[in-house]
Amino acid sequence: ILGVRDIHADHAASHIGKAQGIVTCLRATPYHCTRRKVFLPMDICMLHGVSQEDFLRGKQEKNVRDVIYDIASQAHIHLEHVR
Repeated sequence: ILGVRDIHADHAASHIGKAQGIVTCLRATPYHCTRRKVFLPMDICMLHGVSQEDFLRGKQEKNVRDVIYDIASQAHIHLEHVR
């Protein structure tokens, strides 16, 4: 936007965008669940034995929290790359 042409700035912006996208998806999960939609990565859910129905029913068991933690950790990793 500002006309900056720097590969390092582009790389940092890419990671910031990915982190923001992940966080936005997590923050929107309760809203989407009220509409019976789940947009979380199923590979991570399956890793913890969590189904889409667990999210739709609003379960807050440890394995559901672990899914959220793992996904949030991916956003954190992107922020660490930026730093």
